[in-house]
Amino acid sequence: MAITIKSEREIELMAEAGKILERVHNELEKALRPGMSTKDIDTLGEEIIRSYGCIPSFLNYNGYPASICVSVNQEVVHGIPDKHRIIQEGDIVSLDAGVIYKGYHSDAARTHGVGEISKEAKQLIEVTRQSFFEGIKYAKAGNHLNDISAAVQAYAEKFGYGVVRDLVGHGIGEHLHEDPEVPNFARRRKGIRLQAGMTLAVEPMINIGRPGVRWLDDEWTVVTEDGSLSAHYENTILVGEDGPEILSLLPSDEEKA
Repeated sequence: MAITIKSEREIELMAEAGKILERVHNELEKALRPGMSTKDIDTLGEEIIRSYGCIPSFLNYNGYPASICVSVNQEVVHGIPDKHRIIQEGDIVSLDAGVIYKGYHSDAARTHGVGEISKEAKQLIEVTRQSFFEGIKYAKAGNHLNDISAAVQAYAEKFGYGVVRDLVGHGIGEHLHEDPEVPNFARRRKGIRLQAGMTLAVEPMINIGRPGVRWLDDEWTVVTEDGSLSAHYENTILVGEDGPEILSLLPSDEEKA
């Protein structure tokens, strides 16, 4: 699939999709508590998405059976919601969601602590989030894709964390996954030159231990090989002439970066 440069109208639609998705995430964060099942989170997430007149991007995507990916503790991404999987005090929970608004996707992920969590878990969540912001400093026309990737990796590895290599970010627009791939680690080649109007889902997936991961038998859930905690942070961004615009973050949240 060729890399697409979005028109002004397409950007407007993706920005609206992003605003809605941020509201979905904010409502899920408020609802998250010990005793909920991961299926409860998914059910609520789908209800919220549809209440805005949107379609869940993930539901039935390549056979994925839910609207919200709910990944707990050592689960990196793509955890399948289950009514028997109960959230506990001290867990960290990654919520990955997408919406389709008038034919255009937005994709974003957040990792939350449930109740009191360890200092180590808090730091992992914060470093993962900040690695996203370190990376997108380079999301402007004329830079190379690898500039984003290298900055994410450099920041996370300063803390001794493992940057997942088997999963990457991606372009986004009329399709949930478009070219180019957006790794969270440096490659030998610079990658494509960034152009204004590109839209990307940048999504650091960072392990507190080693970077290795494996897939469970459900063929969706990805876990850390060493059983260590993992965190995930993602937004849909627009590459601009002078820097990025974050389409899935409301201005008040962007100011906290």
